[in-house]
Order: sequence, then structure tokens, then C-alpha cells
Amino acid sequence: MTTKPNAATFLKNMQQGTAGEGAALKRPEAPTKAANEAPATAKPASVVRRSGLKHIGGYFDSETVERVALLRARLDLDNSELIKLAIDELFTKQKAARAFGN
Repeated sequence: MTTKPNAATFLKNMQQGTAGEGAALKRPEAPTKAANEAPATAKPASVVRRSGLKHIGGYFDSETVERVALLRARLDLDNSELIKLAIDELFTKQKAARAFGN
């Protein structure tokens, strides 16, 4: 019968390291300067400007999440662009309905 691991067992195993009984933990080597530099051919990450913008979010069931994922893929939009498109279309539909007295 095996015993359930506990905090003491965990700490004991952490102190032993991978080299065996009583081995000291090795501190990882500091990365070299070359490892920190990005490759010359790498594209810079696109900058997302969020200052002055308001976050709108929601909690959805798995069916809605799947629909959002499919629309993102088909339309090649991110979540913000997809939500904006949906709001714009809904706003236009409601504006037209009011114009025709619906």
C-alpha cells in the first residue's frame, strides 16, 4: 500500500534534487546575452493600443463560445473586431426597425 504524498514528502524530494540523495539544488545558469536578443528576422509584435478604450465582456455557454471561435476563424477577426462588427450590425438593424415603425 502506498502512502499519500504530503507537504513534508514534497519538501524532502525538492531538497534531494535529481542527482540523488542529499544533492543540492542547482541554480539555473544565467542566459547569455545572445539568448536574450530576438532574431534579426523576427517581426515586432503588433502593438495593441488600449488606452482610452472600454472593456466589454461576458460569460457564455460552450455553444456560444464555439460560434465565436468559428466566426473569428472564418472572418479572420479578433474578439474585439468581432464584437464591434456584431454591435454595429445590431445597431443598424435596430435603427432601421425604428425608421419603419417596428
